[in-house]
Amino acid sequence: MPAETVERPCADEPERPKPESLLESANRLSERLPGHRVEIGGGVITVAPLPDGAHGRALTKLMRPLIEAGLDDGESAVIQGIGVWLPSGPSDYAIPDLAVVDADFDAHVVENNCYDPGAFRLVLEVTSGNYQNDLRHKVTAYAAAKIPVYVILDRKHGRVHVLTDPFTSGYDTHQVYAPGHSVTLPDSIGAKVVLDVAALVAAGRPSPKLKPEPSEGPTPPREQEPQPERQPSES
Repeated sequence: MPAETVERPCADEPERPKPESLLESANRLSERLPGHRVEIGGGVITVAPLPDGAHGRALTKLMRPLIEAGLDDGESAVIQGIGVWLPSGPSDYAIPDLAVVDADFDAHVVENNCYDPGAFRLVLEVTSGNYQNDLRHKVTAYAAAKIPVYVILDRKHGRVHVLTDPFTSGYDTHQVYAPGHSVTLPDSIGAKVVLDVAALVAAGRPSPKLKPEPSEGPTPPREQEPQPERQPSES
């Protein structure tokens, strides 16, 4: 009976590198694409492009009433772009545009500079081109993380969404406000905050692009008047 052939690695053969983890891939993309927002949701990496100026303007309008209400002092803090670790997957995390967190959030780091969702009182998103991600996928993700309040400024449709009472796959209460209405956020965030929907929608609307003025082109040369002929002088 022939002996069974057993393959053994050659001693000189280099070891194959370990495959890159999902989290390592996401961090590599973040380094290669500065200004972009890289997140992992449901085991899938998503990359949001650099937002436009109107996005930042709307975010400033949203921050102001939160700070004026005292939520950036004392027992809470108002922070842009802070990572929240999500229970939807082993490496899932999101980076909301704005959040209200407990003042001791630094004590609740989980991994990859992301924090335990239990430290979050409110998360807020201002939509861009990937608005469906904010209106659908993140609703499920933030609810599963039991974040009490989720606010969305929907720039595409000109509305503000306020979602409260999270359960396993969504929020039990979902209220939508159009311009002309004001939004009073839940007292659970730690202070009374009222948002002006019309002002927020206007801030998030991109300014119309100015059309360049038509060029007049080069000035045509002026026609010279004919000069009288000079008569020869008599000698």
